[in-house]
Amino acid sequence: MGVTGTGTVGVPRSVLADTLLERLTVTYAAAADSERAGPMRAYMKDVAPFLGLTTPVRRALSRTVVAGTARPDEADCTAVALRCWQLPEREYHYFAVDYLRRHVGRCSSAFLPVARQLVTTVSWWDTVDLIAAHVVGALVAADPGLKRDMDAWIVDDDLWVARTALLHQLRYKDRTDTERLFTYCLRQSGHPDFFVRKAIGWCLREYAKTDPEAVRAFLARERGRFAPLSVREALKNIGA
Repeated sequence: MGVTGTGTVGVPRSVLADTLLERLTVTYAAAADSERAGPMRAYMKDVAPFLGLTTPVRRALSRTVVAGTARPDEADCTAVALRCWQLPEREYHYFAVDYLRRHVGRCSSAFLPVARQLVTTVSWWDTVDLIAAHVVGALVAADPGLKRDMDAWIVDDDLWVARTALLHQLRYKDRTDTERLFTYCLRQSGHPDFFVRKAIGWCLREYAKTDPEAVRAFLARERGRFAPLSVREALKNIGA
């Protein structure tokens, strides 16, 4: 896996990716539903064109695509993800995200630049949030040294990178680095964008399922620094 002079990750050669992409494009295209595609694209604010595959249909087709194929290594995961991202229709991106969720345990910390490239390309919440919680979160959990990367991501100018840093601990529960979580929320408490303010509330609300008193105490001290949206989201299930 190489990084080009522009800072983008190059697509490695992968026979497995060749097989999967050939199957994927044929299988998905054959099931495309143009009547559904337009409303799906509109719902996602025209971030990408759609084939019109509902989630149950898409996942059933995906099982057919991957049936009988070998387990990937990190290069295979990289090739599958980046090649799917080169295709315009959003369902191919969803396939890549699902594939990475299943196989992220076969990837090392060196996969983080690939995850960042996916987060910052054709960016919208539908892919970013899953990559944050299931891919980046898993990579950081496996290699605590990547916390330093998250410390840089939280102050990144790209709102989707910052949102990923906020959400990467979403599934950690009692393994959450509480100090980092609260620090990250404070770092972005004044962010003007809805998606960052919403992510602050979401990650606090999720951690409140594990330690509601810690979240209440944190907001009792710092509530005035946060947008009302963030506070409402954080306290939605536990009250003031």
